[in-house]
Amino acid sequence: MNLNTDLNLTAPDDFYEALIDMHRDLSDEQSQLANAKLILLLANHIGDMNVLKQAMQAAREGL
Repeated sequence: MNLNTDLNLTAPDDFYEALIDMHRDLSDEQSQLANAKLILLLANHIGDMNVLKQAMQAAREGL
């Protein structure tokens, strides 16, 4: 299985708004912890190590 980088969200603006809302009223430390928890939950949901490695590589590109 390969990482899907094509738009796959039916409502991307709604997702972005929910992501911003998740961080509302959190300290920087709490926000970083929430991001880490979200990453681990989504990684567990995906479950495919190959896809996860592709995603990690894609996230580092250009940094």
